[in-house]
Amino acid sequence: MQAILLQDVDGLGEAGSVVAVARGYMRNYLIPRGLAEEATAGRVAEVTRMEERRKALEVKQAEQAAEQADLLSRTILTLKAKAGDDGRLFGSITSENVAEAIFEARQVKVDRHKVLIDPPIRAVGTYEVPVELAPGVEAKVKTIVSPLLD
Repeated sequence: MQAILLQDVDGLGEAGSVVAVARGYMRNYLIPRGLAEEATAGRVAEVTRMEERRKALEVKQAEQAAEQADLLSRTILTLKAKAGDDGRLFGSITSENVAEAIFEARQVKVDRHKVLIDPPIRAVGTYEVPVELAPGVEAKVKTIVSPLLD
């Protein structure tokens, strides 16, 4: 019997895939738990179309992420923070500060959780801050931290 998986099932397949299963397994386990439905010709065609649309969307998003990565790689951010005479900051530059500076400079909205500052920036200087734009697409943004002059 053919089944279309509605959710990922360990040892069987991923959501959206068409698999062959025993009739009893389908009737007693997969359907009652909402894990699968019977594969009809119309439903298989619909799942195939949805999968093609999803893949096209992923390609488009990957292209956009690559364009943004190129743009951000050419970006130089200047952040000002209160610092002592020795160049150490009174606090630190956070991923949220960098994400806001990126938006102000290039109008590219970046989730602060995707700005990977490790260890935290706690001194005046120049840093390469990695920003993850999509899975496998990362840009390094040159960030200059300078002391805030009163």
